[in-house]
Amino acid sequence: MKWYRVLSLVIVSLMMSAVAHAADGMKVKSLYERLGGKDSIATVVETFVSKVGGDKRINGYFASTDLTKLKMHLVNQICEASGGPCTYTGRTMTQTHKGMGVHDAAFGALVEDLVAALDHHKVGKAEKDELLGVLGPMKGDIVEKS
Repeated sequence: MKWYRVLSLVIVSLMMSAVAHAADGMKVKSLYERLGGKDSIATVVETFVSKVGGDKRINGYFASTDLTKLKMHLVNQICEASGGPCTYTGRTMTQTHKGMGVHDAAFGALVEDLVAALDHHKVGKAEKDELLGVLGPMKGDIVEKS
């Protein structure tokens, strides 16, 4: 085998080894990290709660809600659900929404307001879809069956 062929094989081998080593050191970012962390989540929640407050379809559900406490719980819930270091300490969704009469249309309006808040802050499609996928299953604990 000619020397330049051996040298090219050695170089290719070293390059492949370097790529494999770099890939081992790379860590896939969590949804929490891709959302920008707790401060970014809090900013989106602030916009979301404001949109809900102005949404006549659903703002009645929140008429007697402590908004400061709601925002804190939402931030912690999204932070935890997205892989962040937070812990949601509020009541279960079933406990919180029992007897409120939340129906499918109201839940849909809430999701629309969340999507609008995410869009307002230019959250990427992949992150938005992943977050909605994580939060979506809560619908069964929020919407009352008729």
